[in-house]
Amino acid sequence: MKFLNRLYIDGFILSIAAVAILGSLFPVSGTGQTVLDWATKIAIGLLFLLYGARLSPTEALHGLKHWRLHSVVLASTFVLFPLIGLALRILAPTVISDELYTGVLYLCLVPSTVQSSIAFTSIARGNVAGAIVSASLSNLLGVFITPLLVILLMSTTGQATVDPSSVIDIVLQLLVPFMVGQLIRPLVIDWLMRYAEPTKFVDRGSILLVVFSAFSVSMADDVWSTVTAIEIVAVVAVCVFILAAVLGITAFAGAKLGFSLPDRTVIIFCGSKKSLATGLPMASVLFAGQPIGLIVLPLMIFHQIQLIVCAAIAQRIAKRADPEAIAS
Repeated sequence: MKFLNRLYIDGFILSIAAVAILGSLFPVSGTGQTVLDWATKIAIGLLFLLYGARLSPTEALHGLKHWRLHSVVLASTFVLFPLIGLALRILAPTVISDELYTGVLYLCLVPSTVQSSIAFTSIARGNVAGAIVSASLSNLLGVFITPLLVILLMSTTGQATVDPSSVIDIVLQLLVPFMVGQLIRPLVIDWLMRYAEPTKFVDRGSILLVVFSAFSVSMADDVWSTVTAIEIVAVVAVCVFILAAVLGITAFAGAKLGFSLPDRTVIIFCGSKKSLATGLPMASVLFAGQPIGLIVLPLMIFHQIQLIVCAAIAQRIAKRADPEAIAS
């Protein structure tokens, strides 16, 4: 367990892997699949309701005073990443399959993480307040921007059949629960803070259900027979390349734009992350009826790589007690 902690691999990540294996080994069908589909939809709605209830719009608006910092982070998340994803189109279908490339492009469109971005910024002695606002703002805007980017950019690749009709599902399953959460926030926020641990079970349980459903459907549709071990290795290499490129560019941009060292840690750690917690539920809505298991696989791989690499970087900076190490 100490070894896993050093690699920043927690029990939840292992649970995701275990559920993915279970979904592949024991796929459901018929009535069971129908029940699973409805349970997944309900879980996703509840998940985004909790997201809306937890996010304080007042704090987010107050933090916008540091607009230059947040603009750079958002540009990395929703401009730099998508451009890299589009450029990697040259890899399909020779290096990776079209479905896996769809997943690579999709991971480039989801918002940043919240918890790990803040945690790594804190470890590296950066601007924690700035990280809180940047990460939260990314998730808030991502509820709107990610589906829009998927609809606009996926059609240019010809890999995914996402069209404007998906807006109805997005509104019903994602935006409506999120807005309801914002509306009831004054009534439930104290309860959510008091019972934070039980609500984490709802969060993580919803994500695990989405993963099980995605891999169950993929196995039932026999999509894994089209994936080779070489392609999986290629996806890992692509994820490493994307993360390395973004880390290098954000470090360079933070220095060139004249940000303070604490703010540069925010740009690097918030600007290089992609959220598994938000990305998986969105994928199940946006790519309904498609090989979701393959589509979310690059995001799952990237998520673990980013945790390991960024944990190592943050710990290195903390030991040196010198944020200048970010650029080294």
